[in-house]
Amino acid sequence: MQTRLVVTLFSSLALCYSAHAQIKDPLAGKYDAAANSGDAAAIAALFTEDAVFVTPAGPLHGREAIQKQHAEWYAGSRTRNHVSKGDANATPIATLDPKIVALNGEWAETGQSKDGTPYQIKGYWSAIDVQEGDVWKIRWLTYNETPAPPAPAQTK
Repeated sequence: MQTRLVVTLFSSLALCYSAHAQIKDPLAGKYDAAANSGDAAAIAALFTEDAVFVTPAGPLHGREAIQKQHAEWYAGSRTRNHVSKGDANATPIATLDPKIVALNGEWAETGQSKDGTPYQIKGYWSAIDVQEGDVWKIRWLTYNETPAPPAPAQTK
């Protein structure tokens, strides 16, 4: 009995790791492509209908709110280069359900605002992704912005 439980647990963990490997890059790549093209609808389509997106300004609830926020962000800039990278050292949270995976990583974005002012921002993210049918969706996404380092002190 105990051996069966251990085998079942390891089998479930293996499925979670397998799911992690399958979705890690595709969702990040899709998010980056949609962000770089300024496509708020494509970003929103990556989320579940009842998703939560936690930003430094507070949480957004639901796909519609997520799309609206991204549309506002994209209206304020001309060009961008958004890059997401998963944490290679991260271990997915084993939930015994291979259709739920937790991930984390870092992101960076450079671009120009509408007035031509360049910007550079970066930070970290964590996500809970779920499988809906054959498609992986973001159920929960949290990110932060890492403050820019202080300017070097000038010597006299």
